[in-house]
Amino acid sequence: MGASFWRAVAFAAFFAPYAAWAQDVTLSAREGGLEVSGTLQSYDGEFYRIESVYGLLTIDAAGVICDGPACPDLSAPRAQLRIVGLGGVGETLLPPLIEAFSAARGLVYRVESGADFAATVTDPQSDKVLADIRFTPAAPEVARSELLAGRAELVLAAETEPDLGSRVLAMDAMVPIVASDNPMPEISTRDLARVLSGEVENWADLGGPDMPLVVHGLAQDAALQRALAARLGRDVAAQVVHEDIVSLGNAVQRDPFALAMTVRAGVLSARALPLTDSCGFPLLPSALAVKAEDYPLALPIFLLTPKRRLPLFVREFLTFLETPQAQAVVAASGWIDRQPERQPLTADGLRLINAIQGAGEETTLADLKRLADAMDGAERLSLTFRFQDGSSELDASSRSNLEDLARLIDVGVFGGYQLVLAGFSDGSGAANANRALSQTRAEGVLTGLAAAGVAEANLPEVMAFGEAMPMACDETGAGRRLNRRVEVWLKPVFKDTPPTEN
Repeated sequence: MGASFWRAVAFAAFFAPYAAWAQDVTLSAREGGLEVSGTLQSYDGEFYRIESVYGLLTIDAAGVICDGPACPDLSAPRAQLRIVGLGGVGETLLPPLIEAFSAARGLVYRVESGADFAATVTDPQSDKVLADIRFTPAAPEVARSELLAGRAELVLAAETEPDLGSRVLAMDAMVPIVASDNPMPEISTRDLARVLSGEVENWADLGGPDMPLVVHGLAQDAALQRALAARLGRDVAAQVVHEDIVSLGNAVQRDPFALAMTVRAGVLSARALPLTDSCGFPLLPSALAVKAEDYPLALPIFLLTPKRRLPLFVREFLTFLETPQAQAVVAASGWIDRQPERQPLTADGLRLINAIQGAGEETTLADLKRLADAMDGAERLSLTFRFQDGSSELDASSRSNLEDLARLIDVGVFGGYQLVLAGFSDGSGAANANRALSQTRAEGVLTGLAAAGVAEANLPEVMAFGEAMPMACDETGAGRRLNRRVEVWLKPVFKDTPPTEN
């Protein structure tokens, strides 16, 4: 423990008003002279965290001596992993991940009885409990306050927070659902927005039967409802509100005039209503489309972290989540994992058709031929980069994608391939300006990879196509956002083999 820290504590103590405090630990500097008292929040074998009159402090255990009734057993610290947030998600996604994490380290995982999910992780040799784990469903504001107050280590969320760290744990897709006997064949994103905004009261307005349309949903503070409201730009006008996605899906199936938005796991016995964009182009929630966020209602599931040092057990768990083993557990649990997928560019005929049909007057035959030549023989990687509105700054999911791509390049996953960062824009403005903008954004991703430590020799090539291959109609903000992207392509590198001598 450095003397500068203790000088800061002494300075604060001199000017702090007197307060009665439950001082269940006192940490004294090993060199003597200074000490701080407070309520022990946690000890992870490296650091104490105590609530003191100076606020929440994190103190290196190597520099202090602990005295008091709450001082931990230094030989076997008992960590806490308290996660709060998305109800209906945490209960299904977290337990198998924690069990796999425990098994990977040769530890024993035991589920505890109770209303919320709780478990312990123990040492198989001594049977000592090494960690207590709990997940508690909570609305976003409550979850945030628990994290900032030090009463939770992680938040499971559908949205990021500007002052919190974030990483994508899994992916899902929000889909519209109706009763299985509802005759509607499909719904456009524009009509769906009108329905969710309360502007449509009868199915006949959508080309369906002359029957009342009833919007079902979750409470406005539910994470799924908040994510929908963020996409819609206003609260969802739900006429019937349910506690969770299970009751929501079951209620929609029983009501032939109902429509609701849910995640794939919440469809249950109802029917997912196919979604198109404003031009009638089908939007399919395939695994690759969701991972690439080509599907406009892709839903990343985030783990949010505080701006403080987390216990060692929690840091190791977060590291485990980045492994293929953990992502296999995510997929087996019914969610979309973050493992990159490949698909031949020529296999996606819908994209090629859209490139031709959606080509504006300024997109020439030469532009389309250049695009087709670049796509020939190439594969698309599901890692795709998109940007914050009105900016060249990557969004939260894309920042995770940048880290993933840098790591994959570093371990040599793409041997035998030339990587290409293919930049695209929406159709707003002049074609030349859009091509230049897509070039700038692709070069920004390239700069990010270099900053992440990718060797210059392994950096991708950059190509820019501007508005030449739209993913969706430019008539809506959501469509334009889908079209502004940088894709990762893999082109095989063929090396000439010298002839063998006879």
